[in-house]
Amino acid sequence: MRAAMRWAPTAGERSRLRRAAATDFRFDSPERIFISRKGGVASNVVTRRDAGVPARVCVTNAKGGTGKTTVAINVAGALNRRGRDVLLVDLDPQGNATEGLGLQEAYDAAPPTLFDALTDRCHREALDDVVISHPEMDVVPSNIDMLGAERELTVADLVARAKAGGVAADPTALSELAVNVTPDGVSGPHALDALDRALVGLDREYDYVVVDSPPFYGKLTDTGIYAARNVLVPALAEATSERAVELLVDQVTALEAQADIAVETLGVVANRVETTREDEEMLAWFDAVFADDPVWEVRKRVALQRAFSAGESLFEYDDSVDMTEVFLDVATSLDEQFGFAHPPEIPT
Repeated sequence: MRAAMRWAPTAGERSRLRRAAATDFRFDSPERIFISRKGGVASNVVTRRDAGVPARVCVTNAKGGTGKTTVAINVAGALNRRGRDVLLVDLDPQGNATEGLGLQEAYDAAPPTLFDALTDRCHREALDDVVISHPEMDVVPSNIDMLGAERELTVADLVARAKAGGVAADPTALSELAVNVTPDGVSGPHALDALDRALVGLDREYDYVVVDSPPFYGKLTDTGIYAARNVLVPALAEATSERAVELLVDQVTALEAQADIAVETLGVVANRVETTREDEEMLAWFDAVFADDPVWEVRKRVALQRAFSAGESLFEYDDSVDMTEVFLDVATSLDEQFGFAHPPEIPT
């Protein structure tokens, strides 16, 4: 992860992080300037995708209650409002995004499901059959079978490492601990590319793939980050977010080292912001720690929860709510960061 997310903090540096809002401590980089609550216009844009390849974004934070799924749905809704074709992947075994888009029945659907596409080489191209159309975006719903995905992916990764000689164990014996994983279905030094392979196999074309990751760290979240290589970080404006950011740094740094990849930070969405001293201090902390990345403020609005209950984004539920402007700002910044020059013409 660029800037904060590529930095591996020592204990002393973590202490300095907690004082960042009151100091000049910054992660300096001349690469880019973004539209954000800090002001300014995006320039020196680094294109993060190849032409004709969907931009991928993983919305991730292992801290519970950050409104991660709300951010994922409404960013996808904002991209749709800008005329982009979006696929939202609900990687969370709890299926919150699936529920928040009104697709509860899909959560109990019979195989093949996302679980099979991730864990069974015979169903690796099954993602096309799993995609469901929603008025604002296409969706790969989660499924109750995804409750076993963490175990399967952990076994698959151990099998890969055993085959590469990194683990003193019999790959066949390890695979017996799983439901779908087999030694011949795993290749390479790790098995973190399960979602990446499934997405490559899609016959449909999208401008964006937005991945809503689980609210915990492990192989399933690693699989989402690996596939996207770009993260959007939702965080509450409260002191507990400091530790959550530190854990995210550690997790992504370890992933980068294991898989030999670079993960980029797209920005931070400070969610459910209220007018308190703690909120203001944390917003300053986010600005300091993510000095080269945009930081957006999403204020607490009842309409966001009502839109979730209605199975749609805020843009479809009530686009007069002021927070739609914030999510549109996020979508505009993403378009700029990924090299989408202008929104396409939207039919009226």
